[in-house]
This record gives sequence, C-alpha cells and structure tokens, in this order.
Amino acid sequence: MPAAADVLIRCGNRGDVDAMLALEALFPSDRMSRRSVQRFLTVPTARVLVAEQRDGAMLGNVIGLRRAGSRAIRIYSVVVAPEARGLGIGQRLVDALHAIARTEGCDRVTLEVRADNSAARALYAKLGYRELAQLPGYYEDGSDGLRLACTIC
Repeated sequence: MPAAADVLIRCGNRGDVDAMLALEALFPSDRMSRRSVQRFLTVPTARVLVAEQRDGAMLGNVIGLRRAGSRAIRIYSVVVAPEARGLGIGQRLVDALHAIARTEGCDRVTLEVRADNSAARALYAKLGYRELAQLPGYYEDGSDGLRLACTIC
C-alpha cells in the first residue's frame, strides 16, 4: 500500500465508473448501481471525489449531494478499499469534501451511517460530527442507522 503522501484526491469523472463499481462490489450491502454512479458523476448537484495511487488505482471515493439553495452538503457515500484502511484516506476524502462545501458557502455537512459501523462512526466523531437522530430499520437489510451532522467554518 502507498504512503498517504502518495495518494491523490481529485474530482471524479465519467472514466471512474468501473473503478467505483469495483469498490462497491467489495461490500456486502447498500451497493450503488452503475446507473447511480454514472448519474452522480454528471449531475450538477453531486460532488464526487476519488482517492487514487500514483498508478491510477482507485483506493476510495466520497459522494456529496447539495440541493439548490441549501447551505448543507449531504454525504451520500464514503468507500475505502479494505486494503487501504488505516491510511487516513477516508479522512482525507471527507476533509476535501468539507473544503468544497466551504468554498460553496455551506456551513454544515450531514450524513447517515450504519449504527453498527464503528470504524466510520469513530472517523466522523474525530471530524466533529454529532448525532442528530437514530434511524431504526433505515437500511435495506433492516439495519439501524444514525443521522450525523458537522458544522464547518
């Protein structure tokens, strides 16, 4: 695995669909479809960032959504390849999305996370996210979720 300094964070593009779907396939539930990924990469309300090695191998991505006129961005998805966990890639992706949100005049980022995803919850707590609501049976497999939010300046 590369050192964190060897990982580039950049805006996603249409050429990233297959790599994003390959990352999605590594997880057992709540996968995005090809159509969804393609849509997120083209609609003006989505912010897609990818983390890749210098050789172009994708290690992770984040998708943020913003409604017209809103001062908040909602994180729709954060994915980091299992072999790249622990390198700070998830934090770098979320930090980069926060930076975009600030430049667009947003003051808040929200998200939903599985209640049983302790690694993601620890990352979000570290980044200043606080629980807003519990979401019983929120996910398609019946798992509970949590709604979190972070104020950004």
